[in-house]
Amino acid sequence: MYGPVTAVKDLSLAVRRGEFLTILGPSGSGKTTALMLLAGFEAPTQGDILIAGKSIAAVPSYRRDQGIVFQSYALFPHLTVRRNLEFPLEMRGMNAAERASRVKRMLERVHLNEFGDRLPSQLSGGQQQRVALARALIADPPVLLLDEPLGALDRNLREQMQGEIKSLHREFGKTTICVTHDQEEALTLSDRIVVMRDGRIEQTGTPEALYDRPRTRFVAKFLGEANILENPAFPIEADTVQPSGTMAMIRPERIRVLTPAASRSADTDQRQSVTGIVDDMIYAGPQRKYTVRVGENVLIVREHVASGQPVFHSGDEVRLDWLRSDVRLVVA
Repeated sequence: MYGPVTAVKDLSLAVRRGEFLTILGPSGSGKTTALMLLAGFEAPTQGDILIAGKSIAAVPSYRRDQGIVFQSYALFPHLTVRRNLEFPLEMRGMNAAERASRVKRMLERVHLNEFGDRLPSQLSGGQQQRVALARALIADPPVLLLDEPLGALDRNLREQMQGEIKSLHREFGKTTICVTHDQEEALTLSDRIVVMRDGRIEQTGTPEALYDRPRTRFVAKFLGEANILENPAFPIEADTVQPSGTMAMIRPERIRVLTPAASRSADTDQRQSVTGIVDDMIYAGPQRKYTVRVGENVLIVREHVASGQPVFHSGDEVRLDWLRSDVRLVVA
């Protein structure tokens, strides 16, 4: 709790050994507080924290034997890369020869063997992130905690480092808990994702399950784009009966945009079609994004750019269709 505010409520979560689990949520959802509790920088007012069956709730952070990577990297600015990596080993009483050997291997692993004598200020953002990851892993901790690890990098570097983090996770097999608000990062890196909202867990599952089968409107909208068909101007055809209190949802990439006179596909009996008017088209490299007005509803459609396909513009009449099996039902 922070004064009268309860930052995390009724949080119950088990993390499997060797799993990469991401806690995802918007600002104020409680995700960072959850990580701070695991790291020992905050103490729970109720409940317990167990690692391998042993309580660590009362154990100070410096005795928890965890590797931590912060968004700001938190490298020692006055120490070289080599000394930054040596520091956690020195604190554990490792002898000089073993320290030097382990640092050498780790520098080679993160492709920084030529940068050992540089200061952090002499490195790029991606190189600093590699040093931070190497320092967190070098002492062989049972648990690795990542706090918005790629938030300070530009898009290209983020994608590059996502691949590096996945590679390191496969190689070292560490139980990893990552906190982020970046949906793409969570989908790319995780074995499982925990979506948090207002201090509670909204839904937990694999990236595929959460994206394809969200249970709530919040998860559907937060984890990618979603067309929520609330009080639609047309009847919804789905493979299951729609219970009271639910809304239909369909992902933009599941919808096809066609000319009204386009021939019907062989699986037309499994599809629903509606007609609408294009409000806008945005070209985004490999994709086109359409917003299409159907009665009082506006649907988002994303299609991959391919040669020979028609391109629609504002004011064009189009036909939208989708498989009934791609319709999902979510609660508010």
